[in-house]
Amino acid sequence: MRLKLYRGMWAVVGYDNGKVWRRSLRTPDRDTAERRFRDLKFETPGDSVADAVKLYLDEKVAAASHDSMLTCWRALKPTFGHLRPDQIDRKLCRSYAKARRGAGVADGTIIKDLAFLKAALRYTGKASVAVFEMPAAPPPRDLYITRADCQRLADACKLPHVRLFVILAWSTAARHTALLELTWNRVDLENSIIRLAKRGEEGRKGRATVPITAWADRALREAYAARTTNFVIEWGGNAEPLASVGSAFETAAQRARLKGVTPHVLRHSAARAMAEAGVPMPEIAAYLGHTSSKVTERVYAKFSPTYLRKAAKALE
Repeated sequence: MRLKLYRGMWAVVGYDNGKVWRRSLRTPDRDTAERRFRDLKFETPGDSVADAVKLYLDEKVAAASHDSMLTCWRALKPTFGHLRPDQIDRKLCRSYAKARRGAGVADGTIIKDLAFLKAALRYTGKASVAVFEMPAAPPPRDLYITRADCQRLADACKLPHVRLFVILAWSTAARHTALLELTWNRVDLENSIIRLAKRGEEGRKGRATVPITAWADRALREAYAARTTNFVIEWGGNAEPLASVGSAFETAAQRARLKGVTPHVLRHSAARAMAEAGVPMPEIAAYLGHTSSKVTERVYAKFSPTYLRKAAKALE
């Protein structure tokens, strides 16, 4: 399918069983035509990338990563949705990456988007006709903070819900979204336990059941006494979970002189602190909600005081 100017108006032209068909986009402006072209939904079952992705998402609806897949597809759909798989090429991938970078998106996220699309086409047997080009993988980030840094960050928070978030992010090593979706019925102050997953979602990525630390216990009891909704992290009596603590968190990090620190850095830092304290990798993996300790070992084993010590001893 391609755009073609026909009698002063742009149209989509394609072929079906050897026959040419044309659909007018009702505009003489090329940019407007491009936008309308992207929004078109074609009737041929299984012909477009959107059809293939829909099938994949329907099959994966129960997967723990389904929400993440939907986020990827929302970003991809305007560029790829209306195309056939064989129309995906290196040039289009480069154009997509350039546009996303222009919107402030990191290469790691762009790679994740394109990898999802490639997986969806592979699942539906259409990957072989698409040609992908991924950005170069970014170097791993090793930014982390200490417990003292985290205390300084919490003290720099002017808003109570952001301070509570910081304390819980360190104490539970939970993902940003898991904390924002946490409700009081999953916080057991009497037995000092937090269930980060909702009932029936116990295997969801990164959502473990963890003990409540002394620091978190004090903050939770204060928040519970002042609660106005069922969400642990709440602001302004909003009955829905917060989308993020982004700008307020960033302001607090700047005030605490912690450059580049994001909510995810707290999870990474907590895991590293456990490794440096000699906590066994399987236990750290359980705390992080990893399904396998192999992932944990690959990232955090090097921070353990026992890392390769046995091997080094054999060389003495």
